[in-house]
Amino acid sequence: MEKLPRLLLEGGLGWNYHLTVVLKTKNQWARDDPAFIVICSLLLVVATVAYCVTYDHSSSHAVVVVVSVLLTHFLITGAVIATCCWFLTNSYLREETPNSHVVEQRVEWLYTFDVHCNSFFPMFVLLYVVHYFLSPLLIAHGFIPLLLSNLLFMVGASYYHYLNFLGYDVLPFLERTTFFLYPIGVVIVLSPILILSGFNPSRYFMNMYFSQRL
Repeated sequence: MEKLPRLLLEGGLGWNYHLTVVLKTKNQWARDDPAFIVICSLLLVVATVAYCVTYDHSSSHAVVVVVSVLLTHFLITGAVIATCCWFLTNSYLREETPNSHVVEQRVEWLYTFDVHCNSFFPMFVLLYVVHYFLSPLLIAHGFIPLLLSNLLFMVGASYYHYLNFLGYDVLPFLERTTFFLYPIGVVIVLSPILILSGFNPSRYFMNMYFSQRL
């Protein structure tokens, strides 16, 4: 447990040593152990079950919610993001190698999914765990819940993209990786617009999954 604050603060930097070891011993950047994916999936299931116990009254619907959240929030979305990043890095962000004798390096798709998982975990803590304990306040009516909900989602989404950037910035054969920081600017610009329009993301997602008029 004492490693959790360090993991949240360092994010992608916490696994630089692991990447170096894997590259030297197995000539690959991606983890070959799916344990972290399994851990993230289990934690997401547990968190979703907690929401269902609190806000749902149907066991069958709770199962649907758990499966839906696991697939759409983590696995499918992660696969789509990983595929986009895999295409972008290999097509546009790799350094040109003028020496034909240098072995060309490419970003593996599994590595891009690793980056997604590593970036997802701190966002999970903010938008699933912290959000759960604050949800009675965040789904209430009024400007303060609206403001806090948008700020929490802004921090969570921004931190995800920051760690996503770190995951690619550590690769020595990539350049212009600051491209992955651009979504943070979009999030920061979009958040005040959502606040002024009266959109509460907490109420939106709770209504969507639990069909409640909060």
